Amino acid sequence: MIHIGLTGGIASGKSRVAALFEQLNVPVIDADLAARSAVEPGSLGLSKIIQQFGTAILNEDGTLNRKQLRQQIFEAPEKRLQLEQILHPLIAEIMLKQAAQIKAPYLIFMIPLLTQKQGRYPIDQILVVDLPEPLQIERLMQRDQITQAEAEAILDAQLSREARLQLADDLILNIDAKQLPAAVKKLHQQYLQLANLE
Repeated sequence: MIHIGLTGGIASGKSRVAALFEQLNVPVIDADLAARSAVEPGSLGLSKIIQQFGTAILNEDGTLNRKQLRQQIFEAPEKRLQLEQILHPLIAEIMLKQAAQIKAPYLIFMIPLLTQKQGRYPIDQILVVDLPEPLQIERLMQRDQITQAEAEAILDAQLSREARLQLADDLILNIDAKQLPAAVKKLHQQYLQLANLE
């Protein structure tokens, strides 16, 4: 079985592309879902976050207050690294356990912060969903109801578009959503052929 790493900037259309692969019966393991699972009440992840950031990042019901945590990270970039050091190994463990239970020609790890092939995940190919930055900012503003300055600040905190494109073995340019199904079907055939060569 081969492993595809699906990545792209915020509001690039990763979830839409993943959904199209799922319609073709391709298993998709989502890092965002694994991250939620890693910080559920009573989890090791949440207890480590509380140790590092204090109880101010909790809601009254004991769940993680993501908005409060995001604000702390945004105000002090070194805290982002601390959070990543806590969460990334736990997220990888959850995703790899899920992958071990899958029997398919190939699967997709959807990982927004993917920065390399040889890391925590056994990735054979990296698929980047990309779009021009002005369109990305526009979509992010619409989706999250934020200002242009806020959208630009979010993009500035992410891996640059150029760095993501350098990682890409495969690329989907998401300018016109109507073209996505054909692009996904083409890659699906390519990945099936690749899986058959193993």
